[in-house]
Amino acid sequence: MKKLVLSMMLFGLLIGTTACRESTGEKAEDAIESAAEDTEDNLEQVGDEIEQIGDNVDEEINDEQTGADDN
Repeated sequence: MKKLVLSMMLFGLLIGTTACRESTGEKAEDAIESAAEDTEDNLEQVGDEIEQIGDNVDEEINDEQTGADDN
């Protein structure tokens, strides 16, 4: 009887630990996915800003070439 109770306690501990690991793993996976999505969004924003800067530079170059200076 003592062995049975001890075995059941050990089994319960094992199941509890496994369930905890799965939830921790899922939380870590969710955090990684969220960080990846944030990084992707930030890179897209930076790309848009770089494109805007490039457009501004092209406009300034064209203005200088045509003599349409703001001064």
